[in-house]
Amino acid sequence: MTWALFWEWLIKSLILVFGLLGGFAYTTLYERRLIARFQVRVGPNRAGPQGILQPIADAVKLIFKEELTPAKVYKLIFFLAPVLTMVPSLIIAAVIPWGTSFTLGGRTIHLYLADLNVGVIYLMSIASIAVYGIVLAGWSSNNKYAMMGGLRSSAQMISYELTLGLSFVAAILLGNSMSLVDIVEGQK
Repeated sequence: MTWALFWEWLIKSLILVFGLLGGFAYTTLYERRLIARFQVRVGPNRAGPQGILQPIADAVKLIFKEELTPAKVYKLIFFLAPVLTMVPSLIIAAVIPWGTSFTLGGRTIHLYLADLNVGVIYLMSIASIAVYGIVLAGWSSNNKYAMMGGLRSSAQMISYELTLGLSFVAAILLGNSMSLVDIVEGQK
């Protein structure tokens, strides 16, 4: 792997991760504004002009917030469970084509990190890892009610994955490929 390819991959990865996280943060901001409008009140407008910096203020608040852990938890698993739930959703974004390719400085830039010939199976298998995070979150709290809630949530996620997998069948048959890039290009 050349250095140019490494830097291209790194820059695309950082743009993808920060773009997704920033997109979720600003979607939350607009949701809060919409709910404020429904309730005929002023929404978040303190940070920056018209509240546009509110997601950044929320991130700083969450970073410096005190972490509370119950007394009898398995600490390592208790802190790793949310990570195990969130990281797969960011890793899945590597195979999703975000747009058409373009040329920059004589080099073709593709707007995806990886073109896997089994992209749909990769997407489904990585998405199923998040179920373990939910179960571990319930188990690590050392509480029978949290454990039952974690098991219920995992059963719900597994049934959702079954439906999602069946919905991919039509796209695979119409695109005649399991690569997400080929499926998207087949729609042109």
